[in-house]
Amino acid sequence: MKPFNRRRFLATTLRAMTLAPFLGVRPALAEDTFRPLRTVAVEHGLSFGFAIDPAQLDTNPIYRDFVARQAGIVVPENALKWAQVHPAPDRYTFAPVDRIVAFAQANHQRMRGHTLCWHRALPDWVTHTVTPANAKEVLTQHIAAVVGRYRGKIASWDVVNEAIQLDDGQAGGLRDAFWHRMLGPGYIDLAYDAAHRADPDASLCYNDYGLESDSPAGTRKRAAVLALLRTMKQRGVPVHALGVQSHLRAADPHSFGPGLATFLRQVHDLGLSVYITELDVDDSHVTGDLHQRDAIVAGTYKRYLDLVLGTGTVSTVLTWGVWDTVHRTGATPSMGPSAQRALVFAPQGVIKPASWVVEHSLAWRAS
Repeated sequence: MKPFNRRRFLATTLRAMTLAPFLGVRPALAEDTFRPLRTVAVEHGLSFGFAIDPAQLDTNPIYRDFVARQAGIVVPENALKWAQVHPAPDRYTFAPVDRIVAFAQANHQRMRGHTLCWHRALPDWVTHTVTPANAKEVLTQHIAAVVGRYRGKIASWDVVNEAIQLDDGQAGGLRDAFWHRMLGPGYIDLAYDAAHRADPDASLCYNDYGLESDSPAGTRKRAAVLALLRTMKQRGVPVHALGVQSHLRAADPHSFGPGLATFLRQVHDLGLSVYITELDVDDSHVTGDLHQRDAIVAGTYKRYLDLVLGTGTVSTVLTWGVWDTVHRTGATPSMGPSAQRALVFAPQGVIKPASWVVEHSLAWRAS
């Protein structure tokens, strides 16, 4: 691991805190002093990017230019989920995804696909017409159509998303999800095999949340995910990566812990890549003014990225969104206030303390 340069980090943090009050009215100052994260990442063998919205690409030139400058990899936030891309049995809506593909190609960005098989975001026609008798055909045809259309254009796919839910009491800790009810546990192998046939060169990922914490629940979920991945590899299922969603809570000592590093190394020892796929920091419970809030969020980003990048197992970091909006993150409670400053950049791409911290963490990863 490269030595930690305390002087450099303190100088970077001081610079960020000094600039913060002025960035809202002088964004050019940040542009002059802040290196694009895609550039910093690639210099250190990493990819950095965002989940993006095709409507924003179409209508917001600031958003479009910012994503082009900062991201080396992009993923559609919603446009490839079943309800959006396959809204009727005989109809696919590919146009929004096609626009993202064209944008990524024009800006020399790689692209991920999210998600092919999930218990949520299913259109009504699936839940009303799919039965155990036709489920295999419906699932495999969907995957063949979607992955096949983007063969060679989308580098990696979240094939199965969030298949583990220990509280459901199923064998192996599997979630009592729609596809599990239709096809049993074999739906997982079925989905990966179909995706691999449709694009043999794509990296196929299993993606899940709640793997970060060293709490008893987090430790049990990690064990279940590791067992799932191990048995998939033993059966010859074409799974190539684990996606750790990474929805964190600001300043929460239980949000993630050192056991995560051990887990990532165990995953890596299976021959799998590790992606941070949906990174954000819920600050809905944080009090204080804007600068205090930003400092706490930045500290959370730093501790997390230093931990996971320090394992030398992570190749890709994506945040779940481009810049701050008021919204509920994956870690925000369903009741109460929304997150305010959850992402790496402030609204309109303005640089904030988390931006400098992420730049530093990407540059000082383990080699």
